[in-house]
Amino acid sequence: MTEPSWVQHALWWQVYPLGFVGAEPGWEALKQPVAHRLGQLIPWLDYVVELGASGLALGPVFSSETHGYDTTDYYRIDPRLGDDADFDELITQAQARGLRVLLDGVFNHVGRGFPAFQQVLAEGPQSPAASWFGLTWPESGWVPGSEPGYEDFEGHRHLVALNHAEPEVGAYVADVMQHWLGRGADGWRLDAAYAVPASFWKPVLAEVRRAYPEAYFLGEYIHGDYAEEVRTSTLDSVTQYELWKAVWSSLNDANFYELSSALERHNGFLDTFVPLTFVGNHDVTRLASRLINPDHLPLALTVLLTIGGTPCIYYGDEQAFRGIKEDRAGGDDAIRPAFPATPTGLSQAGWPVYHLHQELISLRRRHPWLHRARTTVRTLSNEHLVYGASGNGGTLTVALNLSAAPAELPVPFSAAAVLAGHGKKHPDRNTVNLSGYGWAVLGNTR
Repeated sequence: MTEPSWVQHALWWQVYPLGFVGAEPGWEALKQPVAHRLGQLIPWLDYVVELGASGLALGPVFSSETHGYDTTDYYRIDPRLGDDADFDELITQAQARGLRVLLDGVFNHVGRGFPAFQQVLAEGPQSPAASWFGLTWPESGWVPGSEPGYEDFEGHRHLVALNHAEPEVGAYVADVMQHWLGRGADGWRLDAAYAVPASFWKPVLAEVRRAYPEAYFLGEYIHGDYAEEVRTSTLDSVTQYELWKAVWSSLNDANFYELSSALERHNGFLDTFVPLTFVGNHDVTRLASRLINPDHLPLALTVLLTIGGTPCIYYGDEQAFRGIKEDRAGGDDAIRPAFPATPTGLSQAGWPVYHLHQELISLRRRHPWLHRARTTVRTLSNEHLVYGASGNGGTLTVALNLSAAPAELPVPFSAAAVLAGHGKKHPDRNTVNLSGYGWAVLGNTR
């Protein structure tokens, strides 16, 4: 494992900045004066600390054409958000509260307005920048004003894929990373890392780590051989989409067998790396909208915060925000909303879920070994699950009931005290009584 030691205590609050501040959606905004909006995050930093998080995971903040994932200038803060001074102040305020900052780097592809691509369009195949992209030139020859074919990201023609076999691309990515780490960032989430050859990352990260050995590098992977990708790329971690799917799907289908299987695979990943775990992010329907039964939401959070991993909470999920992702233009808007100026502007309806997050995060803080904990399933049926989470000499027992009917579930003799949840340990039997949709986390005696 290559992750820095500080990551053992990391718990991220992820924000999509362009949505959070209510920025204009399109590239025409870049023609306007700089809008100093990034500072709108500062009144929320104490809220993040009080939640129990230790870091701010920012979505794209660099100059882009639309949604931030079509970057045009990696060295410039998106003018819809502000400028370098706004970024520096956010870093200063976060550091003053002990919060780490993770940046979102889109290094698989760029927006069409990226200067090197525009240079290619203007100069043709003789352009020094032509090797940065996968281009196909007309057989009849290039003439000014004509456009080559080019590789893109998953059919999106406004996202031009970079050629990761070109050494200059690797040098450029490494320089961008070091530039912003030098301004105070603590690490990078690498967007669409699954679309980049894993071998590309190894020399790039080696160069960056020479200057910033405590930096953290997280790759976005949706499927595939997570462990092998980590080994080849030397990334510290990848996103655990398998577990994300199993959590909400097992609850909706009353099928804890699916979650049990996913937890076993998760144990295997922990032999190689500590995955980033989550139940929501900027690309998926929110948990509160995904779950058929809202009473199951505490069960999902309990799993997230009692298993091995580096947990990440997507902004608004801690308030049970709702939002459905749709496969259309603007289909992400509902899951990337603007926030009020301060936490006092939030609806009172969401605060019980915030306090539930606090309870579970506090539990995790008291048991930092959970970062690398392995799980052992002890009781399993469609609607009932009891598992142990163990690591570094500590053990917790977690009992979940997704049925509306009360349940009495067996737990180890040593699981003596209920540390979180609303279960009651039976005084005469090695069982815990749970109400309908109930959950409990029990601590062991030594």
